[in-house]
Amino acid sequence: MLDAIRWDTDLIRRYDLAGPRYTSYPTAVQFNSQVGTFDLFHALRDSRKAQRPLSLYVHVPFCANICYYCACNKVITKDRGRAQPYLQRLEQEIQLIACHLDPTQKVEQLHFGGGTPTFLSHDELRQLMAHLRKHFNLLNDDSGDYGIEIDPREADWSTMGLLRELGFNRVSIGLQDLDPAVQRAVNRLQSLEETRAVIDAARTLQFRSINIDLIYGLPKQTPENFARTVEEVIHLQPDRLSVFNYAHLPERFMPQRRINSNELPTPAQKLEMLQRTIEQLINAGYRYIGMDHFALPDDELAIAQEESTLQRNFQGYTTHGHCDLIGLGVSAISQIGDLYCQNSSDLNHYQNALAASQLATSRGLSCNADDRLRRAVIQQLICTFSLEFSDIEQAFNIDFQGYFGELWPQLQDMAKDGLIELDRDRITILPAGRLLVRSVCMVFDAYLEQHSRQRFSRVI
Repeated sequence: MLDAIRWDTDLIRRYDLAGPRYTSYPTAVQFNSQVGTFDLFHALRDSRKAQRPLSLYVHVPFCANICYYCACNKVITKDRGRAQPYLQRLEQEIQLIACHLDPTQKVEQLHFGGGTPTFLSHDELRQLMAHLRKHFNLLNDDSGDYGIEIDPREADWSTMGLLRELGFNRVSIGLQDLDPAVQRAVNRLQSLEETRAVIDAARTLQFRSINIDLIYGLPKQTPENFARTVEEVIHLQPDRLSVFNYAHLPERFMPQRRINSNELPTPAQKLEMLQRTIEQLINAGYRYIGMDHFALPDDELAIAQEESTLQRNFQGYTTHGHCDLIGLGVSAISQIGDLYCQNSSDLNHYQNALAASQLATSRGLSCNADDRLRRAVIQQLICTFSLEFSDIEQAFNIDFQGYFGELWPQLQDMAKDGLIELDRDRITILPAGRLLVRSVCMVFDAYLEQHSRQRFSRVI
């Protein structure tokens, strides 16, 4: 079975290194300021000519309250009025981007992230969706994959009803932990009842999929109290679960400086939390998709993995990796063909650029031939836990072992350690190596040694 995992503590300790999560290759660390608006327009034109389907990501950066663990691009404010000038600029960006695309290009996937998208009022959400529908070909038959991130403290039945009316059919719910002591330590007080109410609403309103986010490694967490959280979440029966490792990087993320590092669980406790969580979820019928993600067997991600069609992009695991991804809003990232580009992460810079009728593209990267090849290798490994050399050789007209000859000793060492099975035709990541798939991908990363690994979280 694809979800089979074998827990090997010794192997984990040896290969639990800091490294990228590979929502892209090359990763965003490689982005540079040489990529600008002209490159984006050129890529949009190619997308239009090829009539590729679209995936839209809309970033709403506002939150009413700060969560100390958060590493997202956000603006903390109680002033709901700050949303309106941002929406004005966002609507300008939508119009500027859309005029370079064909109006018949279908939007197969839409995702609102943040921040807290439901920081927006009901009227503002209606206004934004109406503007998107005016300029993009959003589907009206509920066949699209249209999701939104939900903070249960910022949503109620009427909000969920509005979102369903607007066309959303997937929700991702931030939960993190249910223990009150942990919640106080990270400044996110959220009851099980609040979360259950949102889930009940989503099911009643026939949302197609519910995802819950959890984080292990937070202050005051123990293997025992986190296991209780996981048990409660299993009773809620989400279709998908994301179980993230908290990376404590206070030198990079200011809110994390409010966390008392003495209250963080030890590495051994974190490993026990993860091991217990995996056991609980697998016993409850969830499949391990990879990279912190679990799904029920009838979920689209699990089915796609079984059929070897699962892909990965800036939104994580996806069944829509064939779409051109258009990022809208402050800090949003686009992936259009072989171009990655990102908007300014500074809210004022973003709004000022659009006030001057200019896009806010600030950096990016255009993939070269080697990037494309390695991206395909990493994508296969991270999505299917295997790699057929002949697939890469035919797609890129290379001899695999010749091209990656200098990496062979590292791969052979991983094979000796039981992380992978390596022969002349393929790499297969073994059950003991599946939790460490990032470590295998890192072997093929041509850029990794150029950067301090302190920029990345650890694998486990």
